[in-house]
Amino acid sequence: MGVSIGEQRSRPIAARSTAIPWYRNRRWRARLGQVLALVVLVFVAFLFVAPFFWMLSTSLKPAQEIFEYNWIPSTLVWSNYRDALTSAPFGTYFKNSLIVTVGSTLGAVFSSSLVAYSFARLRWPGRDFWFLLVLGTMMLPGIVTLIPQYILFAELGWVNTFRPLVVPSWLASDAFYVFLLRQFFRTIPMELSEAAKIDGASELRIWWQIVTPLSRPALVAVTIFAFNGAWGDYLKPLIYLSSESKYTLQLGLTTFQQAAGGLPRWDWMMAASLVVMLPVVIVFFLGQKYFIEGITMTGIKR
Repeated sequence: MGVSIGEQRSRPIAARSTAIPWYRNRRWRARLGQVLALVVLVFVAFLFVAPFFWMLSTSLKPAQEIFEYNWIPSTLVWSNYRDALTSAPFGTYFKNSLIVTVGSTLGAVFSSSLVAYSFARLRWPGRDFWFLLVLGTMMLPGIVTLIPQYILFAELGWVNTFRPLVVPSWLASDAFYVFLLRQFFRTIPMELSEAAKIDGASELRIWWQIVTPLSRPALVAVTIFAFNGAWGDYLKPLIYLSSESKYTLQLGLTTFQQAAGGLPRWDWMMAASLVVMLPVVIVFFLGQKYFIEGITMTGIKR
């Protein structure tokens, strides 16, 4: 028998399947993206951390296991650290590195902040031209100016002293620090400076009491960069220092290249290198919060 039109309309329509394939589901795609990102980050982190664990493993190996491929030594030789630090005058090397690093770091932060304040908040003829000229020095490799600088310091009688390693940093010699601080200073409202000028404050007082306290993240970032660069510098001490009593830690590590009858002592070198690396790690973790904040905020403009 035929079915009338009314009966057809009264019958419920079969529900269509609304299932969506998992690869088209936004939630699953987002989770898959997070998992892939996590895998990539773990892999990249392993690439960065692996050399550190290799250094740690080598520093604890017996001398006969140095060139074996085992990551875990059969015997942990903790005496490598004691022997490495007592085989050379590392106390003198540490004192020299501390003098050079503290002096150059303070100079870099002080001078770069002054120059950056001038470029960011003062108006004077040719300001933008000179700022572009300062940025242009970033494209000039340091090795190009090495010989003229050496001749200049030799004429001044500064060779075999700490002055070539410290004095240039007090003259805002690193354009990157100036650029970093200048970008951050521009994020501080000019109304603060104008209000201070109405109260009779000079530009130096505004820089010291208003701009500098508000720029702590950028100053910490520059401090970490300068500390890391001065502490780990090897080329300049090698060029300018000739007396062993003035060696820095980086030059002191080269003494292990011929520590055992003209043969390198890699276990001692790795042990000393880990100890030398500790101050940089400590400084970074102490200022990590401000460092990240300073780097991320320097790209913001008013």
